[in-house]
Amino acid sequence: MKDKVTFALAKGRLAEKSVDILEKCGVDCRHILEPSRKLVMMDKSGKYEFIFVKPSDVPIYVEHGVADIGVVGKDTLLEEDRDVYELIDLGFAKCRLCLAGYKDTDLSKPKNSLRVATKYVNVAKDYFDAKGQNVEIIPLHGSIELGPIVGLSDIILDIVESGKTLQENNLCVLEEIVHCSARLITNKVSLKTKAETIKPLVNKIDAIIKSQNQ
Repeated sequence: MKDKVTFALAKGRLAEKSVDILEKCGVDCRHILEPSRKLVMMDKSGKYEFIFVKPSDVPIYVEHGVADIGVVGKDTLLEEDRDVYELIDLGFAKCRLCLAGYKDTDLSKPKNSLRVATKYVNVAKDYFDAKGQNVEIIPLHGSIELGPIVGLSDIILDIVESGKTLQENNLCVLEEIVHCSARLITNKVSLKTKAETIKPLVNKIDAIIKSQNQ
């Protein structure tokens, strides 16, 4: 279909919430949440295609035009820094990007003495560069909280939702960097070439989000 619009989604909560909104917009796509190994699926009309990718890959697919639209967390957008349009704050999947560690940790250590474990390497670099503070950034991709516990790092930079995991490991938020939530993004070229399809849908989504926030 010439005007087919492709969405890049990450399976799980982001996809579920996205489908809820799309259904309210009249897109019949509930079936894409059914257990399946398929990575590409269509809505019932054949007008919308859905590809399922890793959360961190959503902005990449959208930037390169493989997907026209994507739903991704603001934390991922900050880390990936891709050339896409960020259109709408969808308001779900809320969290905070924070520095965390033991309560008595000194964040103002002399240069080169503060070690930061994180999967958000670019966010950490930008944050500490802006402060003029040199730190050692240690890339990790699982159980980030282990960093301070086993002495690999002084602190971590990670997303925090309830903070329960930190509390259970005697860690705490030391500094909040930014509040995050899911965002609707689009490919810059697609927004022009498929405007007749994308813009009305974006307007419907925007109206739904605004009505939910009233």
